[in-house]
Amino acid sequence: MTSATPQPPGRIERAVLDATDPGGEMMSLAAELFPLPRSLTGDGVRETLRLIGEWAPLELTEVPSGTQAFDWTVPPEWSVREAWIRDGEGRVVVDASESTLRLVGYSAPVRARLSGAELLGHLHSLPEHPDWIPYRTTYYDRNWGFCVTERERRSIDPGATYDVLVDSSLEPGSLTLAELVVPGETDEEFVVSTYTCHPSLANDNVSGLVVAAALARWLPRGALRHTVRFLFAPSVIGALAWLQRNHERLSVVRCGLIVSCVGDRGPLRYKQSRRGTTAGLQPSSCGTSRSRSSSLSCRGAATSASSAHPGSTWRSDRSRDPRTVPTSSTTAPPTTST
Repeated sequence: MTSATPQPPGRIERAVLDATDPGGEMMSLAAELFPLPRSLTGDGVRETLRLIGEWAPLELTEVPSGTQAFDWTVPPEWSVREAWIRDGEGRVVVDASESTLRLVGYSAPVRARLSGAELLGHLHSLPEHPDWIPYRTTYYDRNWGFCVTERERRSIDPGATYDVLVDSSLEPGSLTLAELVVPGETDEEFVVSTYTCHPSLANDNVSGLVVAAALARWLPRGALRHTVRFLFAPSVIGALAWLQRNHERLSVVRCGLIVSCVGDRGPLRYKQSRRGTTAGLQPSSCGTSRSRSSSLSCRGAATSASSAHPGSTWRSDRSRDPRTVPTSSTTAPPTTST
């Protein structure tokens, strides 16, 4: 698993899939995007945007680490070269090259020999699903950890010795934003955004990336009343960084649509407030462990951006709980939520 030159295992080439129809092309793109090592920052995100850029030309903006985005700060750029756990005999227990879900996102570097009891404090699993690998992050807390199946966790001997390596770096770099504008008859804009930070999670949010890319590619230029601006950005901090840079031109934004968890087979529900400030477009299974909503906000871009990641706990005292609700692994059905 390498951010500098992403070469994830299990890559599926487009030629393997039927791309003779739009749905086939979208599934082909999803297959390419799925295994890439995405996070808030890094070359996994840039490779994702490069592939989407083959569908529609994107304008990239690099926002340097340390940049203020309202009361948030763009974090250091995270990259990973290698991460594993080995037992006392040198046998591999966990290897991050198996899956982008294995290493807790934004894990700090560590090289240590620990007892099994010490190691257990850095392992995350889903007891109710013994063969699933959860998805966890530690974006705003300097920590480290691995995600394992419950069966793997139970195999750890508290009295044994284990070697741990997380060969990662958290260095000054940048956060990457990508935009594409489909001009309409007026300068008034609809902003369609989706988040680029989730790794191998098919429904949440490879589905959003692919649907947004398809819309950006196929919407007719100049035939719509409103201009449509597509935004590809990491969750919350990316939206806030974009809002900070575009604060003075928000008067032309009429609606904001967040595209996420649109891989569900269930019908969509539409909800709108009579006050005209918020509206919602949700899968019928929204709120279950298998899906999360896509939300639409009219003249509520800031509110929509700050609530774009309801699976995490964001507190009004400006502190952040970096934990995310666990999600299923690639060994389970690929529709997941955080």
